[in-house]
Amino acid sequence: MATAPTQKKNRKRQLFGTDGIRGVANLEPMTSEMALKLGRAIANVLHEPILNSANRSGTRRASSSGLAEGQARHRYKILIGKDTRLSGYMLETALASGICSSGVDVLLVGPLPTPGVAFLTRSMRADAGVVISASHNPFQDNGIKFFSADGFKLPDAAEARMEEMISKGETELHRPTATEIGKAFRISDAVGRYIVFLKNTFPRHLSLEGLRIVVDCGHGAAYRVAPEVLSELGAEVIPIGVHPDGENINRDCGSLHPEAARQALLEHHADLAVSLDGDGDRAIFIDEKGEVLDGDYVLAVCAREMQEKGSLKGEAVVATVMSNLGLDLALQGMGLKVVRTAVGDRYVAEEMIRGGYNLGGEQSGHLIFLDHNTAGDGCLTCLQLLAVMVEKGRRISELKKVMTRLPQVLLNVGIKEKKDISRLPRVRRKIAAVEKELGERGRILVRYSGTEPLARVMLEGEDEERIRRMAHEIADEIRSEVGSE
Repeated sequence: MATAPTQKKNRKRQLFGTDGIRGVANLEPMTSEMALKLGRAIANVLHEPILNSANRSGTRRASSSGLAEGQARHRYKILIGKDTRLSGYMLETALASGICSSGVDVLLVGPLPTPGVAFLTRSMRADAGVVISASHNPFQDNGIKFFSADGFKLPDAAEARMEEMISKGETELHRPTATEIGKAFRISDAVGRYIVFLKNTFPRHLSLEGLRIVVDCGHGAAYRVAPEVLSELGAEVIPIGVHPDGENINRDCGSLHPEAARQALLEHHADLAVSLDGDGDRAIFIDEKGEVLDGDYVLAVCAREMQEKGSLKGEAVVATVMSNLGLDLALQGMGLKVVRTAVGDRYVAEEMIRGGYNLGGEQSGHLIFLDHNTAGDGCLTCLQLLAVMVEKGRRISELKKVMTRLPQVLLNVGIKEKKDISRLPRVRRKIAAVEKELGERGRILVRYSGTEPLARVMLEGEDEERIRRMAHEIADEIRSEVGSE
């Protein structure tokens, strides 16, 4: 089925994209000065109804007016984690300074996967969580994203309010002194806590003994967590990408470069390989034959398993507009459906909550198992897939046959500016012509990246050479009307 171009709603914001704030470290907006302002903004927004209404956990804080005699007033605290980038030290210090200067305490957990920060924010009853990471981007980039007390990413409205505070100088108004200034605490056992949590998501009656698994951590935040979890559950682990030096994160390894894990898998005759990205929230798999499995395959495999066990809620899986049409067809064959959202795991999570679903994710490898964690979690996804493999006694190459992937072409077009696609007549005419040619046997999506100066052109259909030609024709029209980088 052909679909019209989908664009995420314009939120008229300058700082935040689809996954927090991102850019070249030490250049606007990823400077120490901005990090300090963001620290003050998240500390100040804690007191506002806009964030309290977003808290889906039902947690209630004691207000000073509702305290019994002798009962201590709640002291706000924010947890900060990061990946292994060199610039993480600079931004962590600035963020912590901004938060403490606004009278809020800081819990520093050091390098930890993004989903680990989401988990610890909930388990340690923090009022918010912050991750310093640019995910799969190269080391010179960095980013900052925020979680509310329930472990979900901040809603758009809360991020917009933070931007407003910064632009209007509101973050400079509240200046506590003396004992009201915040404190910073180092949490030394954060990695251990997260490892225990992950192991508890794996069925207790199963073991990974006898399995040889390659795990590529991309020299990122999961470099300690992933190998230890798999080893402690009994697997023989072949770790790669586990020697971060501040500069090698995602370099020719990790989820964007699964060929590194594939080579190790073939050399060691492993049963499975998993490639994680820099902040550990996405996972791409390679089966024992060396074939790559993206997030769509894993969604299909896990959906069938959860359906058979009666644990899949809503008879549906939530996916984004980027997921392959083959996923829809596979789930239709099971009597299930795909509920689609805009690109971004935050939007997947929001739809899961809204619709009461417990499985969702992205083709890129962000998968959310809402019964276990509130964010995309590469290590957790790996464990869920391995549990199916062990319990069924079948190899991944067999399990993935539940879905047949339709040919898909994705082009990234470097652009100078993000003009409204609906106001680009040549692009619109070309898209309409392609949709007419594809008819009901294909799908088209044109959108802008939320984190990079790119236009993304995606086509699906039965003939890969044909849809590739169409995709390049659309890309050429975008370049002619928007300009290229």
